[in-house]
Amino acid sequence: MPELSANSMHLKVLLPFRVFADRAGVSRIVAETPQGAVGFWPRRLDCVAALVQGILTYESLGEGEVFVAVDSGVLVKTGAEVRVSVRRAIAGTDLALLRETVERELATLDQHQRSARMAMARVEADLMRRFVSLRHG
Repeated sequence: MPELSANSMHLKVLLPFRVFADRAGVSRIVAETPQGAVGFWPRRLDCVAALVQGILTYESLGEGEVFVAVDSGVLVKTGAEVRVSVRRAIAGTDLALLRETVERELATLDQHQRSARMAMARVEADLMRRFVSLRHG
């Protein structure tokens, strides 16, 4: 892990099955919580925060300001280490483009959810038909 200065943090964004982002030299993080947007800086006290679906923003010398659309999750800050654990994340440096990407991903997700619900309805209907045929057969 790269060495951190007293004015920077190490950010890891974790998804259920992989590390989404691993950035050293982060100077600030802003995340959405149920109480609103909260800022995190290197010298802030250690804390845990529940995150809601929204935009997590971080800034580093190498990348500048980066936006990450995140699902609900949790942020844990211990010293200079910040861990964010969420179900889904999409990153970008252009907020308008990120919004379009998120909307496209949500539309795809909605289609997958509709397909899954229809498949479950077919399985349930088939199960009920078989159950009825056993009782009357």
